[in-house]
Amino acid sequence: MRTLIPMLLFAAAALPAAAQPGPALDPLNAIVQGERHSPVVGTLRSGAPPTRSYDLKYMRCEWDLDPDDHFISGSVTSWFTAMDDLQQVVFDLRHELTVDQVSHHGNNLSFTHGTDHLLTIDLPATLASGQLDSLTVTYHGVPPNTGFGSFITDTHEGVPVIWTLSEPYGAMDWWPCKQDLNDKIDSLDQYVTTPSIYRAAGHGLLVGSEVNGNETTWHWRHRYPIDYYLVATAVTNYAVDEQYAQLQNDSLLMLSYAYPEDATAVFAAATSLLPVITLYDQLFGTYPFANEKYGHAQFAWGGAMEHQTMSFMGSFHPEIMAHELAHQWFGDKVTCHSWADLWLNEGFATYLSGLSYEHLSPMYWPIWKRQKVYSITSEPDGSVFCTDTVDQNRLFSSRLTYNKGAMVVHMLRWVCGDSAFYAGMRNYLDDPTLAYGTATTADLQAHLEAASGLDLDGFFADWYTGEGYPSYTTVWSQDVNNLATITLSQTTSHPSVDFFEMPVPLRFFGGGADTTVVLNNLVNDEVFSVQLPFAIDSVQFDPDIWLVSAQNFVTRVDEADAAAPGVLLHPNPAGDRISWTLPGQGQVRAVRVFDAMGRQVLEGDARSRSLSLGSLAPGGYLLELHTDEGRYRSRFIKE
Repeated sequence: MRTLIPMLLFAAAALPAAAQPGPALDPLNAIVQGERHSPVVGTLRSGAPPTRSYDLKYMRCEWDLDPDDHFISGSVTSWFTAMDDLQQVVFDLRHELTVDQVSHHGNNLSFTHGTDHLLTIDLPATLASGQLDSLTVTYHGVPPNTGFGSFITDTHEGVPVIWTLSEPYGAMDWWPCKQDLNDKIDSLDQYVTTPSIYRAAGHGLLVGSEVNGNETTWHWRHRYPIDYYLVATAVTNYAVDEQYAQLQNDSLLMLSYAYPEDATAVFAAATSLLPVITLYDQLFGTYPFANEKYGHAQFAWGGAMEHQTMSFMGSFHPEIMAHELAHQWFGDKVTCHSWADLWLNEGFATYLSGLSYEHLSPMYWPIWKRQKVYSITSEPDGSVFCTDTVDQNRLFSSRLTYNKGAMVVHMLRWVCGDSAFYAGMRNYLDDPTLAYGTATTADLQAHLEAASGLDLDGFFADWYTGEGYPSYTTVWSQDVNNLATITLSQTTSHPSVDFFEMPVPLRFFGGGADTTVVLNNLVNDEVFSVQLPFAIDSVQFDPDIWLVSAQNFVTRVDEADAAAPGVLLHPNPAGDRISWTLPGQGQVRAVRVFDAMGRQVLEGDARSRSLSLGSLAPGGYLLELHTDEGRYRSRFIKE
C-alpha cells in the first residue's frame, strides 16, 4: 500500500499533523519507514534460546553525546550468566568504532575486534555454567550510516539533534550489544552526558540529572526486560510535557519530549492518545510498564519507532501514535521470537490502531478495513510469514507484514468470536513463558485454540504460510415460501491454497428489513438453505468486512436456474481473451458477460469458442452461455 501523504505530513519540518485523524490519510507507509533499518550482515538472525552461551542480566550504558558532533564515546557494562562453561564473551559492534579497553574487575582483558563486526573478549578464567559475572567495554568513534538511521545527527530550526533507531540490525552500529531477539536485557540504566542546553530521552523513569560544569548527565532507569533493538536515546533542546492516562487500577505518566517550536501542537496531539491508552489497557490487560511511564520523543524521521516506554515520533498523527503505543504490548512486552514472525509485532500493532477507530472514532473503522483489504489484494501472492529476513522490503512490507498481518488478526477474531479472541490474547500476553520474552506464531495459535476450543491448523496453513486470498461467487435464489438457496463458490489467487475454509457472512435485504446469516463454507460450490421471514430484494457479501477477499460476485438466479451447470473457462484469471469448454454438446446460441452488479457488460459471438475481454476493467465477472441444452454459468476474473 502507498500512503496518500508520503512526504508532506512526515517531512522533518512538517510535524504534528494532529488535526487530520482517520485512515483516509493512511500513514502506514511512514510507520513502515520509521521501523526499519538496513541490515549490515546477512547472518544476523535470531535463534532460540540465548546464543553465545551467556544470558544477559543487566546493562549500564554510559554515553557522551553532543548533537552538534556525529560521534559517540562511552562505556557499556554488561552483567551476564554463563549458560555453559564460558571462556569468551562475544558482542556485536561495528568495526568502524574503536574499542579502547575491556575491563573485568579492574583488570584489562584481551580482545579481538574485526571486520566481521564481532567483539570477542577472552575471560581471564573459565566461567562456570550458572555463574554471574560482568565486564565493561569502553569505546568511541563515528557510527556509520548504514542506510536507515541507526545513529543520526540532524537539526531542527537550526538546533542540533541526535537520535538512534536500530530495528532490526542497527544496534551494533553505535553500541556493543548482543543482537539476539531471545536474550532480552533484564534491566537497564542509561547515563547520557550532554551539553547542559540539551536533554536526553531514555527508557523507564528519569531518576536524576547531575550538572558538572557545562555538561549534564541524565540518568534513566528501566526495570523491565528489553530487547537490543528497542534500546535508544535522543538528545536536543527538548520541551517537556507530563500528562496522565487512566488505567484500570491506577494512572500512568505519559511524558512527551518535543522540539520547542512544535511543543504546543505536539502536546495537544499527545492528549488525544490518553483514551487510547485506557482502551488498550482494558482490552489487552494492564499497560506492560505501568510502574514507569509511556513517552514520546520527537525525532526527524518520516514515521515512528516503538522504543520501549519512549516511542520516537516523526509525526503525531493519531493512527501513528496508536500504532506505536500498541507495540508496548505487542512487540515490546511480547516480542517476535524470529524476524520471520515480525507480523506478531507489526500485524497486531496495526490492528490495534484499527481498534482505536472501532471504539473511539467508529466512522473511520470501515474505511480502515477497506483500505487494508484493498492493499492486501492489490497483488495475488504473499504470506505474513517472512522467508527472507534480510530483504528489508519484504520484511517491512506494508502489504504483507502490516496490512495482511492486521487482517489475519481480524479474521482470527471473526473465527474465534470476540470473547474467546480477547481472552486468548490476554492469556498470550500474560503467559509467564512469553511475557517480557519472545513468542512464536505457534504460541499465539495455542492460546487462541485453548480459549476458543477450535482447531486452527487449517486457518494458519491458509493465512499464515499460505499466500493469496479467495474470490467468492454467491449465487442465490428464493422460492415462494421465502426459502433461500445459496451456492458459494471460490477461486484462490495463489496455488499455495486450494480453498480457504471460512465462515462467510451474507446480509439479506427485503421489504425494509434485513438479516445477516453466517455460512460455514468448508468446500467449494457448497449449497446452503436459509429460511427467511421476507422476500429478498438484494444480498450483500461480507457487509462488515470480516474477510480478506476481492473480485467477489453476487448474483440472483430464478429458482429453476439455481442448479444451472458451470462451464470450464480458461485461462482463469484471464487476460485480454477467455475461452470455454462446454460440458454438453449443444450449440451456443448466446454469449453474455455480467459484472458484479448483475449488469450485462459484454455480448459475444455465439459461433466462437472464445471472447475478447479487452474492453473490461479488472474485476470479477459472470459468463453466461445459452445453448440448445440449457444455460451455463461460470465466474471468472479479469486481470
